[in-house]
Amino acid sequence: MDGAAMNHVAHGFAAAQIRVVRFEFPYMAARRRGERRGAPDRQPVLLDCWRDVVSELGGGSRLVLGGKSLGGRMATMIADEVGARGVLCFGYPFHPPGQPAKLRTAHLETLRTPLLIVQGSRDPFGSQEEVGTYALSQSIRVEWIPGGDHSFKPRAGSSLTERENLETAIGAGVRFVTSV
Repeated sequence: MDGAAMNHVAHGFAAAQIRVVRFEFPYMAARRRGERRGAPDRQPVLLDCWRDVVSELGGGSRLVLGGKSLGGRMATMIADEVGARGVLCFGYPFHPPGQPAKLRTAHLETLRTPLLIVQGSRDPFGSQEEVGTYALSQSIRVEWIPGGDHSFKPRAGSSLTERENLETAIGAGVRFVTSV
């Protein structure tokens, strides 16, 4: 949550007058306190955490849920349930790296909530070439960051910088949030 890239994204949204609320899943908070290392919490814990945050903020109808990687994936799994206005995912984990047959997309085939996924074109969790073959709901749009990886970092020697890619991602996200 406190990584430089996500801080930059949050500040970019704030500069566009979009309120950003950030939170940590229990496993992240435990890591920060030095209490635990290892795998994330199980999916039911993550989903309940999201539900609690949505409830604390007054329900989903005014909210665009969002997240990076796992956080975004969990947001997509509760979006219809909580009646969110939309979902914004930065770096969606379509499959584990190196395991393109282990798709995490079944729920995305029927998602009704508008969803924007901002994805690096060479993301090992789902590249542009791979994602183009997936059956996804008509409510989903993918915006590609050319040459970006899972964190939108370009290849060495690219004419684009990580900061430029982050600015592109922020711009896409701001346009989406203000349109739903």
